[in-house]
Amino acid sequence: MGADNENVLVGVIGGSGLYHLDNLTLLKTVNPETPWGFPSSPIAICVLPSGTKVAFLARHGAGHAIPPSAVPARANIAALKALGVRAILAFSAVGSLREELAPGDFVLPDQIIDRTKGVRPASFFEGTSVVAHAAFGDPFSGKLIAWLEERARRVVEAAEEGGADPARTTKPKLHTGKTIVCMEGPQFSTRAESRMYRQWGGDIINMSVLPEAKLAREAELGYALMATVTDYDSWREGESAVTAAEVFKTLHANAALSRQVAATVLEELNGAAAHGDLLTEEIGSMQYSIMPRSEQQKPEDRQKLAYILPNYFN
Repeated sequence: MGADNENVLVGVIGGSGLYHLDNLTLLKTVNPETPWGFPSSPIAICVLPSGTKVAFLARHGAGHAIPPSAVPARANIAALKALGVRAILAFSAVGSLREELAPGDFVLPDQIIDRTKGVRPASFFEGTSVVAHAAFGDPFSGKLIAWLEERARRVVEAAEEGGADPARTTKPKLHTGKTIVCMEGPQFSTRAESRMYRQWGGDIINMSVLPEAKLAREAELGYALMATVTDYDSWREGESAVTAAEVFKTLHANAALSRQVAATVLEELNGAAAHGDLLTEEIGSMQYSIMPRSEQQKPEDRQKLAYILPNYFN
């Protein structure tokens, strides 16, 4: 493990529009240099009113300066692991591919369709002499999602009528059991692509969940995504295609509700990560994913991988 361990059990990755959290006091910022470089931004070590520490990282950097394809995801996940994080609650703005998933709603997805194009390093083992094949059939942490659902639903459905969209006449909802499509970007989908993703079974779409979720799995970290719907992508007939301006209209209100969700669950999540069996499905999950040691494995590669998996490479 890296020398930067702060004994912080819970990490939050903020996406578009979510650059800070409420109800937290900044203790300090750290910027650990990992074998994969520096994270997107210095990580804020914050404390809840109880004194519990939380690590907050802005995925796109200070001032949203990093596009999705250039996010240093390996450094982000490695840095959080080095701080002692065991559970990651990530937030991301998403487009909706279903009528019932309206702007202002929240989604806890449980499946992913990968439509990135191979330009993002997707494994800590990439470029090393060590081969590993992590299980990824269930890309999010099932126990963590189930734990979050009840608590997040209370916050979301207690929000004011209309939520992020003043034109709405219904309250925001939390949806589960959905599939997220991760596209490369930075352009939004064509109408044909948007319709295709619907036929494939996609429910929401973004540009950020991968390789983040894959790397969290390799690092044996619990990972869940709280997706906030900002638009209807480009599949609806007779309506304008999605634009950045449309997305930004709902980002502010969505981010405010996201901060309420985070403030509600972080204290309990820390306790669950410390004492419960919430993360047992991740611990040890890479043991049989790493190919047996051979003479071709270089000592410097094993030392590099020990940063995230000390139990297997020290």
